[in-house]
Amino acid sequence: MKFKNIFKNKSKMTTENTEQDQEIDDATLEMNANGEQLIVEELPLEEQLAQDLAKEKDKFLRLFAEFENYKRRTAKERLDLFKTANQEVLQAMLPVMDDFDRALTEIKKSEDDVLLKGVELIYEKLKNTLNSKGLEEVEIKAGDIFNADFAEAITQIPAPSPNFKGKIVDVLEKGYKLGDKIIRFPKVVIGQ
Repeated sequence: MKFKNIFKNKSKMTTENTEQDQEIDDATLEMNANGEQLIVEELPLEEQLAQDLAKEKDKFLRLFAEFENYKRRTAKERLDLFKTANQEVLQAMLPVMDDFDRALTEIKKSEDDVLLKGVELIYEKLKNTLNSKGLEEVEIKAGDIFNADFAEAITQIPAPSPNFKGKIVDVLEKGYKLGDKIIRFPKVVIGQ
């Protein structure tokens, strides 16, 4: 008996729902900003299809643009990675370059031509090899205006002349860059 009553009540609710569904068949349900359902008059089939097509086209264009941006960004990142992939190795070689510079200045003082030619030959080979990998010396010299973006000031000394005030007095250590990126800033002394 209980099952029959439940079934009757259920079938009664179903018939009421189908009547409401038929009323809504001629209209479309839409959600407003508050999350409430609103009944909107249904558009003719052609207009509805045109709107759906426009929505899908817009989604496609946005997705396509996003994918193109992704491709461009990853290609740029890949190029940057290739340019700086050997940065650590080149940075490890910089002290060797400094040692060669010091050795050349000392050998020039000793006036041993054979030794000087041999060291210069090895130094030039090393320098050319590093240059071929993209390593460049940061061009900075005494008398240039100090710019903290391109050099690191180690100390300030009283300017030897008024011309050297705020300028580089001496370059203590050369700076190097790999492409456009400075991998070691030149260390300089500036005039105060």
